[in-house]
Amino acid sequence: MSFANIVAIVRPAVVSAIENLLHEEGAPGMSVGHVKGYGDYADFYRNDWMVSHVRIEVFIAESMAEQIAEKIMNVAHTGLEGDGLVAILPVSSVYHIRTKKRHEEDARQKTGGEQTL
Repeated sequence: MSFANIVAIVRPAVVSAIENLLHEEGAPGMSVGHVKGYGDYADFYRNDWMVSHVRIEVFIAESMAEQIAEKIMNVAHTGLEGDGLVAILPVSSVYHIRTKKRHEEDARQKTGGEQTL
């Protein structure tokens, strides 16, 4: 099975809505971290121009990546500078540290349905 890594840099105010969305869409999990940076929008009132955002990462089946990315954009969109970005990155392998085994498609059959990571 092919995997993708969705990386979303979004406003802190939309994180809960994205978390709910990912849960509803059956995403196996997500990672969240606070980040600072600037792009189209910069805080010119600060010496370093940095803006606080949240980085969300999801490893998901490649076949679902575009659909999930579009839904994240719909939830996070305000139409203002600083809304953030979404990137879809290819993933060559996913390993479980606990078992030291590579995640394979047959994991779906073992769990009886939804694929988990």
